[in-house]
Amino acid sequence: MNSSHRTPPSPPTSVVFVHGMRSSGAIWENQVEHLRDAGHEAVAVDLPAHGVRRADRFSMDGAFAALDDAVSSLPGRVALVGLSLGGYTSLAWAARPQATDRLVGVLAAGCTSDPKGKPVRLYRDVARTVAGAVYLGRRLTGRVVHPSVHRARLSVPTLRAPFRAPRSAPGGADLRQVEIAPRQTAEMYRPTWDVVTDSLTHLAGRSSVANVRAARVPVWFVNGARDAMRIGEQRHLAAARDGALVVIPGAGHDVNTEAPAAFNRVLTRALSDFARHA
Repeated sequence: MNSSHRTPPSPPTSVVFVHGMRSSGAIWENQVEHLRDAGHEAVAVDLPAHGVRRADRFSMDGAFAALDDAVSSLPGRVALVGLSLGGYTSLAWAARPQATDRLVGVLAAGCTSDPKGKPVRLYRDVARTVAGAVYLGRRLTGRVVHPSVHRARLSVPTLRAPFRAPRSAPGGADLRQVEIAPRQTAEMYRPTWDVVTDSLTHLAGRSSVANVRAARVPVWFVNGARDAMRIGEQRHLAAARDGALVVIPGAGHDVNTEAPAAFNRVLTRALSDFARHA
C-alpha cells in the first residue's frame, strides 16, 4: 500500500488528574511532567474547596463541572487519573450516561473501599464533630476565625511587605481576623475539616462498585500495599468491564507521591492499554 494512504497515528491520550481530599492538583506535579515529557497533554484540576478553588464549597456537581472543563480543554482521547476522593469522583463522572465518548479509561488509585454504607456515614459524623471542636477551640484562643473570613481575605491583592493589623480598633472592634497577611494566608492555607464532612456527605450513598460497573471504559485500580483502603479491591476489579489491579509494594494511601517512579510506570502501561482498547 502506498504510504500516502496510510492512516496517521492517533495522538497520545490526554490526561486529567484529580487529587484527593484536603490537597490540590499540585500533588500530580511529578506525573504531569512525566507525561508531558512523553508527548501527552496533561492537566491537574483543583476540586471545589481545594487549591485555587478553596473559596468554593465542595459538591459533586461542582467537581463534575471541574472535570467537564478540564476534559473540554484537552484534545483527542482523554483518560482520568484520580486518587482517593479524586478517584471516586472520576469513577462517578465516568459512570454518567452523558460521559463523553472521548473518554478511554480511568486509573483509580486509593479508592477501592466502597463509600456506600455505614462506615462512611460514621466517619462523616466523626469529622463533623472534630470540625466543630477545632473551630470552637480556635475561636476561643483567637488564633483563627471561620474559613469564610479567610476566604474573604484571600481576595485582597498580595502585599509586598508583611501586614499586621492591631488586635483591637477604637471602640473595641476585634481585628484579629486580618492579622495574617494575604500572601501568608495563601501560603499557609490548608483545607479545613469542613471539606471532609462535605466530601463524605456527597460520597455517602454512592457506590463506587456500581460506578465501575456502569463505566463503559477500562478501569485500572492502583493501590499502595500499606493502604488500609485496599479493602474491596477484588469487588471493584470484578465489576470492571476491562479491569486491572496493581498493588505497589511499600507505598501507602498517597501512592503517587510515596512511590512516584513505580506509579509512573503503571500509568504509562495503563495509558497504553486504554489506547489499545480505544
